[in-house]
Amino acid sequence: MKNKYSVISVGTEKNIIELSKKSLLQKAKERPDYVQKFFMLIKTKGFKWAWGVAQSKLATDIALGYSSAGEIVAAGNEAEEFRAGDRVACAGQDYASHAEMIFVPKNLCAKIPQNVPDDEAAFATIGAIAMQGIRRAELTPGESVAVVGLGLLGQLAVKMLKAYGHPVIGFDVNPRQVEFAKNSGIDKCVVIGKDDIESQIKKFTNGKGADAALIYASTKTDDPLKLAVEVSRMRGRVVQIGNIKTEIPWRDFYKKELDYRASMSYGRGRYDHAFEEGGMDYPFDLVRWTEKGNLEEFLRLLSDKEISIRDLITDVYSIDEAEKAYKAVFEESSKLIHGIVLSYPDREMSQRMQLPVAEEKKGTGTREVKIGLIGLGAFMKSEILPHLKLCSDVRIQGVASGGGLDSKNVGKEWGAEYATSDYKKLLEDKDIDLIICATRHSSHAKIAKEALAAGKHVYMEKPLAVNEEELEEIMREAEKSKGMLFVGFNRRFSKHFTEARREFSDSGTPLQILYRINYALEEHWTHDPKEGGRLIGEACHFTDALGFLTGSRPRRVYGGVIPVGGGVPHEENFSFTVEFEDGSLGTVFYSGVGNFRLPKEYIEIYGGGKIMVIDNFKSGKILTAGKTRSVNLKKQHKGYFEELDLLLSAIRNGGKPPISLEELYASHMAIFKVQESLKTGQTVSLSWEG
Repeated sequence: MKNKYSVISVGTEKNIIELSKKSLLQKAKERPDYVQKFFMLIKTKGFKWAWGVAQSKLATDIALGYSSAGEIVAAGNEAEEFRAGDRVACAGQDYASHAEMIFVPKNLCAKIPQNVPDDEAAFATIGAIAMQGIRRAELTPGESVAVVGLGLLGQLAVKMLKAYGHPVIGFDVNPRQVEFAKNSGIDKCVVIGKDDIESQIKKFTNGKGADAALIYASTKTDDPLKLAVEVSRMRGRVVQIGNIKTEIPWRDFYKKELDYRASMSYGRGRYDHAFEEGGMDYPFDLVRWTEKGNLEEFLRLLSDKEISIRDLITDVYSIDEAEKAYKAVFEESSKLIHGIVLSYPDREMSQRMQLPVAEEKKGTGTREVKIGLIGLGAFMKSEILPHLKLCSDVRIQGVASGGGLDSKNVGKEWGAEYATSDYKKLLEDKDIDLIICATRHSSHAKIAKEALAAGKHVYMEKPLAVNEEELEEIMREAEKSKGMLFVGFNRRFSKHFTEARREFSDSGTPLQILYRINYALEEHWTHDPKEGGRLIGEACHFTDALGFLTGSRPRRVYGGVIPVGGGVPHEENFSFTVEFEDGSLGTVFYSGVGNFRLPKEYIEIYGGGKIMVIDNFKSGKILTAGKTRSVNLKKQHKGYFEELDLLLSAIRNGGKPPISLEELYASHMAIFKVQESLKTGQTVSLSWEG
């Protein structure tokens, strides 16, 4: 979509910018939840890894803006109601950003009525926030409403409440905001600290108090909440929309039997990945107003002339004057600021950004491997790129990501020639030898097939596919491609696993292996069944590990899973056993119902009178009848560098891939059959005929 206008959310964006300027300690005080996550990472992965993740987060730029309007350039097949050329209002952090070209999921868009100008439609998301606060109050006709805080959100709420026919009294510490609201048609307005609040609310409500108090103020104190309690009637409703200190004055709530309610940003669907990004909608009869519905209702009010917001547009700046616009946000001004709007010139846009040419690296005389990166999320930044940095004779040619900031910043940091939001540009680049892809799991099969068809070597982060049909299609493409296919099954390249493979290669007996994974992961996109869930997305690592250690193919599988319910939110708590053709047995125990106090992975291997114990790829020991040999490392080693180094060597020298297609196929088929076993409760066999 080409933006025509976007609105600077003065309060929100000012807070973000101010937070970004604070010291690490000040940021920690602001976000104690992040501090807790940091210490959990230290316990599970060590200080160095945790610090690297924290530094990466701190160094990541944030795309400002979340409310815009413009014209659709192209619409996907599943965006049924939208067409190129449609005018739409858009919502969402990292989607409706201050940028000339943006990408927005369909449930965060609403068509703009013909008679609504684009600059007013750009306020739709902010209007939806104000509207959701009104909805949470569950007002009935004739009920009176107190609006606490008359900034942009409060002023929008007043306009909508009046359109819906409610008597409205407003409160603010700023006399100019109060005067503005009076001129906009509010019934009664009070200057906090100057006017007599008690007498004004009694007069306005005939001594009863307001039926609902909506808090749109933003402050680090709980003064707005205390005021809301003061002006509310017995059994009234208090709704918090603004970011304030919330310490519920229980006795005051108790005496009036008040309801306290929070408002979910733009509306129902917010923070729901399946709704916002996955395009899933709620049943209309059960969820009448979603965030998309609130966008549409705000636009209807504008279209029907039930509200007018022209007076809330304080200034309009071209995007080329964005710095000047933000100075207006921060600098003291005699002008009362509500909505600062950015406009966008109508000029040709490219999905490929040329970056400054990097300084030529000095090689060792061997052929340089040119790489294209697709998907620049946490795994790419925390594991692949740091280890790729240790490899010689490689160059990042181009990078592709759905987020423009990520593409630009990673591309510049790694000396890429260009950055793009269209990964197909990398596949068309004849100079690129290797594609490294770490996108979401559901996209892996499509990208792998296209890259192989383009003759590229492919490093695909696991899993290669999320179902058998996709796997079969990839294998057919890989067999005829000029490029090698590799999957990031790094554990088989770890020092402990290569040692285990040597130690047990002549054991004389089948192996028996116990592989325990403790991973109490919080809510994450990898839980989504569309992405394969944790079983397909993560446990394929462990079927591959078992196959590598035994050197044999899986013959049949069986297992069980703890069902969702009773405090268990996801089907990520399972155990399964794989029987191998050589008689070996491997059991995987995967739990998400524990905690982070126990390290993530623990393996025991038995065979030929020997036992090997591996504790989270850092410490280990081999026990024989006569002695114990330690296999301890100074830091955790999971084989990330080794897998990259071997793959790059094979590309340069025309060697065989580090993992054969047969092994990749077997590891994935094993986990698909485990999935079948967990669903049916039956033992499932694997056939290798043909």
